[in-house]
Amino acid sequence: MKRAPNFYSKGRLSSYCMNDYVILTDSTSDLPDEIVKEFGIEVLPMEFSIDGKSYVDGEMSADEFYEKIKNKLSASTSQINPGEFEEYFEKHLKLGQDIVYVCFSSGLSGTYNSACIAAKELSRRYPQNRVEVIDSLSASLGEGLLVYNLACMKRLGLSIDDLVKWANDNKLKICHWFIVDDLHHLQRGGRISHVAAIFGSMVGIKPVLHFKEDGKLYLVEKARGRERAIDVMISKMEKFGVNISDQRIFISHATCEKDALYLAEKIRNKFGVKDITIGTIGPIIGSHTGCGTLALFFLSDKR
Repeated sequence: MKRAPNFYSKGRLSSYCMNDYVILTDSTSDLPDEIVKEFGIEVLPMEFSIDGKSYVDGEMSADEFYEKIKNKLSASTSQINPGEFEEYFEKHLKLGQDIVYVCFSSGLSGTYNSACIAAKELSRRYPQNRVEVIDSLSASLGEGLLVYNLACMKRLGLSIDDLVKWANDNKLKICHWFIVDDLHHLQRGGRISHVAAIFGSMVGIKPVLHFKEDGKLYLVEKARGRERAIDVMISKMEKFGVNISDQRIFISHATCEKDALYLAEKIRNKFGVKDITIGTIGPIIGSHTGCGTLALFFLSDKR
């Protein structure tokens, strides 16, 4: 069993209790199965459509999905609606369990609003229980990193109050740095502007993107070549990261595992990090980023 990282075990978290609560997130978190199983996290599946057919996340492998993307098939996603949230939440409330649900960034989706609508309705039917909806203002393994830290804290016996407080106090300290091969996937889904997509897709240019405090993606740098773009990610980690060697670093990728391993090795060598998790970007996030996406997530003082 992994020891809780010292960057929050040092904090001012005081309340310990035996209240029964569960941690839920959605499939935009891209959490690897081993973490989900180890901590008993429930992942709510979202839906995507490709080649005229709809799928619940998990019904198609990432490899099959990206093969379709390579063949120029367009993909789209749909958020979980309030009624579906009620069904997911109510099964826990019936067991007397409180809920902490960490959701996809409100800056990119209406998921948070739908979950809040469901939580408000259920509070009338289950006044003795709580549904805490946390807007992660994050995506992919950035959202996953927040969920992982909360799961570690729950394992330590922290109360739901302390868990929610830590999440809201620290979610904007999770840095996201992305490299993508083609910005037009993000532009088509309304995740970045048309102008940014044009400038970021110039020949030989690899766009480096960053999540800001509003939970949206912004093009912040244009590197010449992929290796230089990876160097930019490393430099951002050096500039903004805190207690890097003590952290569990998350890296996610879409069909570029070799680059993910290269990035991980550079981080180990430069910062002495021992604990790095590499995961695959699933179809929900991949519908908007496309193939060749590489992402780095770590804790900082601020974004």
